[in-house]
Amino acid sequence: MRLLLIAFGGAVGTALRFLVSGFTHKFAGSAFPWGTLAVNLSGCYAIGFLWEMFDRSAVSPTVRLAVLVGVLGGYTTFSSFGMETVNLIRDGEYKTAAFNVLASNLLGIALVFAGYVSSSYITVFFKRGLQ
Repeated sequence: MRLLLIAFGGAVGTALRFLVSGFTHKFAGSAFPWGTLAVNLSGCYAIGFLWEMFDRSAVSPTVRLAVLVGVLGGYTTFSSFGMETVNLIRDGEYKTAAFNVLASNLLGIALVFAGYVSSSYITVFFKRGLQ
């Protein structure tokens, strides 16, 4: 049952991401990905707000999972990254938090580029093979 609630929450979060990102892009325009930034930043605020609210109230673990993992996981995984980094800082794990930020951002961007380049090479290879 918990898995179904998380999956349903993920569907809700994904739909919200589409709506918020699309609305922001339409409103802001430009080549900068304002929609993605709006989703990531609002997701970070939401997970911090709800995390503290849930900790101070009698919200069931199932509801926490459905909202924090399901809805916000579907909305943006960046919010989870932010919460985990704050947890590391709160626990005094400053070097680990810094590593998490640097590794996630720098390696993430590098791997997007690596995926793009490797896909380009594979596409060229298969096109040559089909001729």
